[in-house]
Amino acid sequence: MARPVILCIDDEELGLEIRKMVLEREGFTVLTARDGQTGLSIFGTERVDAVVLDYAMPGMDGGQVAAILRKRQADIPILMLSAYVALPEEVMRVVSVSATKGDGAFTLVDKLKELLQAKAPDGLGGPR
Repeated sequence: MARPVILCIDDEELGLEIRKMVLEREGFTVLTARDGQTGLSIFGTERVDAVVLDYAMPGMDGGQVAAILRKRQADIPILMLSAYVALPEEVMRVVSVSATKGDGAFTLVDKLKELLQAKAPDGLGGPR
């Protein structure tokens, strides 16, 4: 079966590369974008199973990107990453789940697997 495809959008290059390595090691295929507009462009042309999205980015913030993603595909799992502990209410209504960047790789992977499992029609989400 196909490996789940994760789109990671973050303006911090180092964090983006680390998340890509961690997720690929867990069996995911990872696409990356350094800004919201590029992420939306990739989302429009590639098969994406879930999105890991940074909140604080120049240009379009993660909340704006998440709202557009929801309009394009209402059921796409979106994990919002932030250095901030409390995100605005309107952002939390649009995303599936949030995590702080300080939570670490295991939390990111666990939350992502839970989101994919919840979305999978056969209940067998996660890397295949």
